Amino acid sequence: MLELADVLAARERVAETARVTPLEYSNTYSTWSGANVHLKLENFQRTGSFKIRGATNKIAQLTDDEKESGVVTASAGNHAQGVALAASRAGVDATIVMPEYAPISKINATRSYGGDVVLHGVDYDAAAERAHEIERETGATYVHAFDDPAVMAGQGTIGLEIVEQCPDVDTVVVPIGGGGLISGIATAVKAKTDARVVGVQAEGASSVAESLRKGTVVERESVDTIADGIATRSVGELTFEVIRERVDEVVTVTDAEIANAVTALLERSKTLVEGAGAVPLAAVLQDRFEYEEGETIVPALCGGNIDLNVLTNVVRRGLVERGRFLRVRTVLKDRPGALQDLVDLLAENRTNIYAIEHDRASKDIAVNAAEVELDLETRGDEHVAELLDALESAGYEVDVLV
Repeated sequence: MLELADVLAARERVAETARVTPLEYSNTYSTWSGANVHLKLENFQRTGSFKIRGATNKIAQLTDDEKESGVVTASAGNHAQGVALAASRAGVDATIVMPEYAPISKINATRSYGGDVVLHGVDYDAAAERAHEIERETGATYVHAFDDPAVMAGQGTIGLEIVEQCPDVDTVVVPIGGGGLISGIATAVKAKTDARVVGVQAEGASSVAESLRKGTVVERESVDTIADGIATRSVGELTFEVIRERVDEVVTVTDAEIANAVTALLERSKTLVEGAGAVPLAAVLQDRFEYEEGETIVPALCGGNIDLNVLTNVVRRGLVERGRFLRVRTVLKDRPGALQDLVDLLAENRTNIYAIEHDRASKDIAVNAAEVELDLETRGDEHVAELLDALESAGYEVDVLV
């Protein structure tokens, strides 16, 4: 079982590469939630993610022979970058196996840090299988993304920073993918305070709750979530034991709720966080666990490495969830002025038009009609309801597409 002494020993090694990241009080999320919310901004870490901590601690403890043979790992992106940079700084060759569908931004960043990238498989688990083959073929040391005591201890240095930066913390909220981050943080926090530790998984990659119910690690057949950094089929054997012993509660959030949190962080905090990094705040904003009025809560925003194409989709979904974007379809009479009448009605209802698609050839409508799809900028859920009522009152039959 990982202990506080392991995390304390890791701190000196990690300090050679990783930086101490800020912890900031948020008036916005405190007002929204009724809690006293402080954000641990680990997205400001070198490589944009906490993973540099565990990778540095692991590689620093390799023997000279192990360093000579190099390291190999598998990662969806953040661990890849952490291992690549830590290995490069230590003068160690690193081979990184990443899923074929890993964000291109993370692939390019890993290469820029000195890693030799191999693309294989559809997800982390398939990439890990290939990485272990390379381990056997080359004799390289496998640096596990989470199920390794040295990696867990390195990630636990975040917990030490949290309790020092926010001594009165009541609850720390941490993402769970493979479990290395929460294992390290929980070990540090529980040894230093009486605070709760709450874990959060994406609904499309949630294996921990069932694992805890059954008392053994349960592996999902597949994962499906925008939070690619925590898209693992299961937690590790070692991390599961720490979670079972030291984590108070595990909850889930949906992709829509994650998108809403990412969007809120951009708009209100001017902070870019990837899906995996936003799940702790999503859990707070959606009341996924019970907390008291004024309770001091620290969501650990663990990473900011989000592909810009993914970000576009995530922000759009976040705007939909907040009533700020609406896509609708309706049918107009195919006559002069029909489209203008619709546009005038939208303008009267303070609705901005992003895009219009006008189709007379659809087989699903009458010959003397035209189908119209509109992307609209709206002002919130109440405005959306008012707009839809106005359209219906004017005789338009409207399908809400998103």
